[in-house]
Amino acid sequence: MATTKITLLPLYEKIWEKHKFSKFMDSITLLLLLMLLSYRLFSLYNLFTLPSFLALLCESWFTFTFLTTISTKWTPSHTRTYLNRLFLRVPHLPPVDLFVTTADPVLEPPIITVNTVLSLLALDYPSNKLSCYVSDDGCSPHTFYALVEASKFAKLWVPFCKKFNVQVRAPFRYFSGDSKAYNSDIPGFKQQRLKMKEEYELLCQKIQNADKKSVPCELVEEFADFSETQQRNHATIVKVIWENREGVSNGVPHLIYISREKRPEHPHHYKAGAMNVLTRVSGLLTNAPFMLNVDCDMYVNNPEVVLHALCILLDSKGEKEVAFVQCPQRFYDAVKDDAFGNQQVALPLYIGSGFAGLQGIIYAGTNCFHRRKVIYGKSPDLDIQNGNKDHVFINGILSEKEKTKTFGNSKGFVKSAASALEQKTFISNDNSIHLDHEEVNKVSSCEYEYNTAWGKQVGWIYGSTSEDVLTGLRFHTKGWKSEFCTTDPIAFRGCSPQDSIGQMAQHKRWSSGLLEIFLSKHCPIFGTVFGKLQLRECLAYIWITTWALRSVPEICYALLPAYCIITNSTFLPNQGAGLWIPATLVLIYNVSTLLEQVLSGLSIRTWWNNQRMARITTMNSCFFGFLAIILKQLRISDTVFEITKKEEPSCSDDGNSGRFTFNESPIFLPGITILLVQLTALVINFSIRRGSNTHYGFGEVFCSAYVVLCYLPFLKGLFGRGKYGIPFSTICKSTLLAFLFVQLCRSQSS
Repeated sequence: MATTKITLLPLYEKIWEKHKFSKFMDSITLLLLLMLLSYRLFSLYNLFTLPSFLALLCESWFTFTFLTTISTKWTPSHTRTYLNRLFLRVPHLPPVDLFVTTADPVLEPPIITVNTVLSLLALDYPSNKLSCYVSDDGCSPHTFYALVEASKFAKLWVPFCKKFNVQVRAPFRYFSGDSKAYNSDIPGFKQQRLKMKEEYELLCQKIQNADKKSVPCELVEEFADFSETQQRNHATIVKVIWENREGVSNGVPHLIYISREKRPEHPHHYKAGAMNVLTRVSGLLTNAPFMLNVDCDMYVNNPEVVLHALCILLDSKGEKEVAFVQCPQRFYDAVKDDAFGNQQVALPLYIGSGFAGLQGIIYAGTNCFHRRKVIYGKSPDLDIQNGNKDHVFINGILSEKEKTKTFGNSKGFVKSAASALEQKTFISNDNSIHLDHEEVNKVSSCEYEYNTAWGKQVGWIYGSTSEDVLTGLRFHTKGWKSEFCTTDPIAFRGCSPQDSIGQMAQHKRWSSGLLEIFLSKHCPIFGTVFGKLQLRECLAYIWITTWALRSVPEICYALLPAYCIITNSTFLPNQGAGLWIPATLVLIYNVSTLLEQVLSGLSIRTWWNNQRMARITTMNSCFFGFLAIILKQLRISDTVFEITKKEEPSCSDDGNSGRFTFNESPIFLPGITILLVQLTALVINFSIRRGSNTHYGFGEVFCSAYVVLCYLPFLKGLFGRGKYGIPFSTICKSTLLAFLFVQLCRSQSS
């Protein structure tokens, strides 16, 4: 009776969080913003001067942005899963396909990919139900060589992890000295651990030696396919590196290497294209109903993560509503006090949980579990029951005449897709992989997707370098929900950019891709008007897809204090109630964000670094992301997918950790120009106008000094040397721009 009662209970529940103080502070901040706008409008205080008019426009945008922020954060939640109920409810766990993507052996060293793959192969899940696919868009023999060697090590590593219940299953982290799971009472543990460490060091040595050569080994036998390949011009290469033929549940899962065909004359759609090829190839070989995709640097930190995700996906309610389960991103290589503002610790606690309390968390591109049938375009079961028509489904069933038009002309893949949509298991009883090279090469070819629904209604959606958010938005627009899976310990950990150059490039790619979504037919506003995207979920998507647009009002607002000092004008109220509104607003906002960071376990220095980097990335990276999309819309140039450099695992610190590095990229021009303008304005204030009659007040001087403080790393860069110094050519360009701005201000003043 007790067992029957447990099987009727849900496999997970959603826990709603209070965050009362955060809501109170946010409400006060919004009220002060509205009061500031009202004061400007109804008092007509210098409203018809250029500075005040620009201030009104900027503050209106800030108010709208903050409104979307509050809407997103207002009903936070997280999930609690029950593994004991899962085992009682689901005696036979479903197969899961694991996808790992890498694109460049230089920017993404093979040793990083190898550690991620090894952590996946050692998951606490029946090995005969797992298949790991590695997509190598760099078509690198070095990556393939590293995976072949890793598969040999996996035969020792996987049994070791499961026998001694190792918690951290990425070897480089386990042996780095940071792992908590060092001790075990099981006899023979210390000897086994020492042996395993020696084997891993030998594996690293082999991979490092191979990386020093132009080719890792003689290109014969299984390496022969790499003999005449170029990174962007080669045929499909699919290799079954390891096959769990016997179907052993505690052995090593299947490991398959894929490098899709690439030709210069065909678009390859970056990561979205790679994910679609992975989906089709895995559909032919294993066709698991669920898929996990991770970036090559995101190793498994909680070996039970698949079980936690399946609690949501297999729950009676989740099966009907939930399209995907997103796990948060955390990083293991944090620079002290988060100098580059990229550790994302407080963000998931407030914004991430806020998304989860709406229609669902966004798809972040990694650490995500998908339903295969949803990837294939199916709408929620609720619509099927009501008999509504989908773009390729009639009453939930794929019509025969649409099969080829939708999924392509591979009979084998169409059969597997139909099986997945009907929720049937499409896998051999003997657990072996039957590799049909003709079919696999067909579905991996450049021309396969032409005149099909791939990238439009099926698979990962094309049209943005932020293909992850776009694909998730597509699911939400169709009526699906998503869940935020927070486990203890955290499910995945990865590496973040270790310098300012990587950080700026990453934010530029994100902001440009997100703005591309906002300006396209996939705009979240259209999703609410014509689709099933809920209103507050729409506002949340607007909050994230307009990152790049924020750069324009932020730059204007940052330049306003300097403009007013140079022209002896004002944009801030400097008397009566109007004086206290902006002052109180600044105080309340900063106290609110500071407390959120502190309550998340972060330091005051970390809070300041995050505030500073928010200003720097918005006015530099996001501005160039904005320009990139404008140029693309005007058909002047196209956007480029820039891969973020992943640093090899290292414990060394040369004392320069957290220092800004610079190069000749124009992405630093706006920041340096703004800094020089502010310095000029402060010099004018403290020297030329000392004691003279001024119209501006303390507010403008304070704001100008605050901007300089935010750009303190750039100020140090003006006097730095080597990679820590700003190139002379960049300084000259910024000086010229600052000079032109000052002259323009003076001409306006005269």
